[in-house]
Amino acid sequence: MARHLITSALPYINGIKHLGNMVGSMLPADVYSRYLRQRGHDVLYICATDEHGTPAELAAKEQGLPVDVFCAQAHDAQKAVYDGFALAFDHFGRSSSPQNVEITQHFARRLKENGFIEERAIRQVYSPADGRFLPDRYVEGTCPHCGYDKARGDQCENCTRVLDPTDLINPRSAISGSTDLEVRETKHLFLLQSKLQHEVEEWVARHENDWPQLAASIARKWLNEGLHDRAITRDLDWGVPVPADTWPELAAEGKVFYVWFDAPIEYIGATKEWSDQDPENRDWKSWWYDVDTDVRYTEFMAKDNVPFHTVMFPATELGVREPWKKVDYVKAFNWLTYYGGKFSTSQKRGVFTDQALEILPADYWRYFLIANAPESDDASFTWEHFTATVNKDLADTLGNFVNRVLSFSKKRFGEEVPAGGEPGEPERKLGEEIARLLAEYEEYMETLQFRKAAASLRALWSAGNSYLEEKAPWLEIKTNKEGAALTLRTAMNLIRLYAVVSEPFIPTTAKTMREAFALPDDTATWVTTDEAKSLTAVPAGTPFTVPPVLFAKLTDADLETYKERFGGTPE
Repeated sequence: MARHLITSALPYINGIKHLGNMVGSMLPADVYSRYLRQRGHDVLYICATDEHGTPAELAAKEQGLPVDVFCAQAHDAQKAVYDGFALAFDHFGRSSSPQNVEITQHFARRLKENGFIEERAIRQVYSPADGRFLPDRYVEGTCPHCGYDKARGDQCENCTRVLDPTDLINPRSAISGSTDLEVRETKHLFLLQSKLQHEVEEWVARHENDWPQLAASIARKWLNEGLHDRAITRDLDWGVPVPADTWPELAAEGKVFYVWFDAPIEYIGATKEWSDQDPENRDWKSWWYDVDTDVRYTEFMAKDNVPFHTVMFPATELGVREPWKKVDYVKAFNWLTYYGGKFSTSQKRGVFTDQALEILPADYWRYFLIANAPESDDASFTWEHFTATVNKDLADTLGNFVNRVLSFSKKRFGEEVPAGGEPGEPERKLGEEIARLLAEYEEYMETLQFRKAAASLRALWSAGNSYLEEKAPWLEIKTNKEGAALTLRTAMNLIRLYAVVSEPFIPTTAKTMREAFALPDDTATWVTTDEAKSLTAVPAGTPFTVPPVLFAKLTDADLETYKERFGGTPE
């Protein structure tokens, strides 16, 4: 089987992430990783907190903590939420790790040796009120392109255009709010992307036809506009230090690498963190170094991260002139909005991941988010849509099927799977339909079409309900007890099949369904076509239990409570 390296965009360290962050990177990466593992592939899913740059310093300052202490606490808080969502990372690291420092500095030295980094004197914003140069995110102002008045000095989050602090209109210090800003000369390192433009274009051209249109179009737009040399160092107290053996003057001044230089390298750094935990059995280089034909590398991210992963990081890897693994497939997502507007912490609008878990178990959120993933367009979260989806798909279609089959069988036949007669035409037709839908589901999972995969999974669940309504064992048992037993045994085999194939979407519920049957050697990780057609994996006589209600239906009162707490339509 193939080896699959999977990464999702690193979540910033400053604060718990909202549902849009979850569905735009980590959750679909987890669903895909789980699916590949079930199909027998060797999978390594790597992620980490992105701990450098101004967001970390500003958040630490706000909480009155040293930045390293803040990052350690915030990392643990984020990891707890991701554990709550059942994200099965192989390793969830930290970009402040010694491993990332080591590899980032190695990359920088190699880029300098190859003529792709040079030191330049530049004019930079200085704040007398703060007594320091202000890195890009320490400067806020109005975007010159769209007029957004809270644009940062590195990027406008409204129109996603990359900026320099000096581009902003009416700039102000993000530390003190002072508008008394000066422009002074200082020295920084620049990555000479312009010298790598042609190589990056050739590399993108070899891959873009395989990527989703969203990722390919963003990469092509950046290349068509031309790659510019960009400063890759900042005046910060927290970050990967510029190595003193290569740039002694800048190191003495306390320069650190720009967060968007070291953050993608942390994918490699985090893999080394994972490897260093068990060096006798794990080899990080076997995933990253000179493995282009052996490892398939898939990245998951929202659209604002696409330029850095399809252009800037590949440029860095190309310039190092070493055989580091480059991405094969970029799965990019649009935005998940909240009633058509932005999630906003300051305005207390929208659902954040820790709050989501306070309300309902993770599987409710996992299924809804993937079934409505913003793949081709932006998608809007509304409580009305969420409630309807939970009630229709999870509570009625899947949960009710499981409960009524097991409860009715226990009441009429006891706590073992009944035998019944031989399968007939309804069972044959059901098996063919299940096999067809399973193949469709597999195809969409293989091609990372998550909304379509969710629709196929939902169709699998619906097929069981259709069969049950057709056979009506609650009526059948009155005239044909053996026939009713066959119907229930077939339905129980459907439950077990659902448990196996639903695991990427709803792992906790899948485990509960699977454990309802006391099968002695149930080690299967997937369902073959023949198994899907025959539906005989759970034989007669197998003990079973009726699990608690899998999914509670949400009421109108729940809906109003949620909207009151989190807000409804943005003003």
